[in-house]
Amino acid sequence: MTENGLALVGRFFQASLPTLNEHIPDIMACSAAGLVGEGSECLGFDDAISRDHDWGAAFCLWIPDALFASERERIEKALALLPASFEGHPVRMAPQLRMGRVGPLPLRGFYRRFLGIDRVPSTWQEWRAIPEYHLCSCTNGAVFMDGSGEFTAFRDALLAYYPEDIRLKKIAARCMVMAQAGQYNLARALQREETVTAMLAAARFSEAALSMAFLLNRRFMPFYKWAARMAKSLPLLGRETAETLQTLAHTAWDEPDRAVPAVEAVEALCASVADELRRQGLTAEPGSWLWPLGPSVQRNVNDPEVRRLNVMED
Repeated sequence: MTENGLALVGRFFQASLPTLNEHIPDIMACSAAGLVGEGSECLGFDDAISRDHDWGAAFCLWIPDALFASERERIEKALALLPASFEGHPVRMAPQLRMGRVGPLPLRGFYRRFLGIDRVPSTWQEWRAIPEYHLCSCTNGAVFMDGSGEFTAFRDALLAYYPEDIRLKKIAARCMVMAQAGQYNLARALQREETVTAMLAAARFSEAALSMAFLLNRRFMPFYKWAARMAKSLPLLGRETAETLQTLAHTAWDEPDRAVPAVEAVEALCASVADELRRQGLTAEPGSWLWPLGPSVQRNVNDPEVRRLNVMED
């Protein structure tokens, strides 16, 4: 069984801590350490396939930006004292092995890389401009220690999730795409025996449905290749969404008669989404046809500028 990367890194950090505290105690006292960012191990999804690149024992050391710039030589000398292997696994703390993902990182520079700004977004325009998977990438994984608390405070502010107006705007847009691609165009494409169109409609529906599940749970959706896997653990409609998309994935789109269960699964999921939107008080519209529910949800947006945005768009 493949070693879980996050657990391995946690043990490696604890084993490394005495050395770092001995040689750079002042820096450790005001820095944070953990494993957050890109890579399957940050999501706990690494497996045997993950070990072919960028895998091993390595942690992030987030250092206040000014200190990172002025004490880089001392930091590197301390990190050079760490072993080249740990519990039989390679250590990736040497500069040439980090790939910009682990090792010493400027604290606010780390967030700037994903957000485009080095502070928590403060306007709806700033929140809207950040790709959702970037928000997931800078809030996933684990923080093992945080001397000053600055890194964790930034992280917690992001994990508080989107401002409600932005969440509602995104939910409204997902309603429209799920209705258009899944409830409308998918069945029509199958009736016309337009295989490629059916495949594309199913794909657009799938991505929108996954996003909807994360929005309803107030969780940031990861990069697309991990979204379905993570969705399974979401308490609200997560498993139903994953199972519906599994049905779509196993559908022979060039055999319309055999695609009936897929169309039925799409309708069932849309009905569940409509019920959840009503349960959360986001709409009073009846029925499971999501097209009218999108504008209904958007009418709950408080900011007039956000409320006036095209309902089909984020």
